[in-house]
Amino acid sequence: MTTLTEQEYRHLAGYIKKYLGIHLGTEKKTLVQSRLLPALEQRRMSSFGQYVEYLERDGTGVALRELAARLTTNHTYFNREAEHFVFLRDQVLPYLERTVPSRDLRIWSAGCSYGQEPYTLAMLLADYFGANKASWDTKLLATDISPKAIEHAKGGVYKREDVLQLPERWRRAYFQSAGIDSFAVVPKVKNEVLFRTLNLIHPFPFRRPFHVIFCRNVMIYFDAKLRAELLHKFYDALAPGGYLFIGHSESIPRDETKFEYVMPAVYRK
Repeated sequence: MTTLTEQEYRHLAGYIKKYLGIHLGTEKKTLVQSRLLPALEQRRMSSFGQYVEYLERDGTGVALRELAARLTTNHTYFNREAEHFVFLRDQVLPYLERTVPSRDLRIWSAGCSYGQEPYTLAMLLADYFGANKASWDTKLLATDISPKAIEHAKGGVYKREDVLQLPERWRRAYFQSAGIDSFAVVPKVKNEVLFRTLNLIHPFPFRRPFHVIFCRNVMIYFDAKLRAELLHKFYDALAPGGYLFIGHSESIPRDETKFEYVMPAVYRK
């Protein structure tokens, strides 16, 4: 088996931090080796040094996107950290309903993985607005660094055990059979989500501010400096009074941010 040397690992870790923002300590060497070995075998490379050279020579972005897909976990599920969705339904949406006269809600799921989070948000919005939904623009943006994850999310097809985590009423209203033990998000929900690939360490391309940003369990990959930079960008990307939801395993130092603490893993501009 091809072994990742210390020198190759330092070189690779530097490249990954520069272009993906992912911080890799020395304890991640074995994990990186196991995740990237299939890429070497696919290209019949005999060393990780050759793989690093391939990354650095590629000018198309394909190699970098493949690297991101192999390194990131993309572990998620419907209604994850459910208290966030309860707070959104009971506190945030009533506030936005009162204070957004244009009726154009702007919600962003950053690091959306295979789509369970943005589809949960879309179903919650459909449920909340009900018969009044036609008078609101509730389309939401969902982004991820992994093209593979984005393509899966666009398909909107999930295993039975994934969908069973949702309320039965939602399963009946928002899913349809897609073969043996698979269910697909119905078009009226799928069409509410715009999926795009996006590297969060790059400048954000948005011209208008968001009312809500979900970025949960993404910043755990970044070091303190990149987390601080990303939080600053999120703050600037939110409208006054807007909300940021992060993962429960993450935190924001209160003395290093302009965000106001609301509840665990929920902050406000």
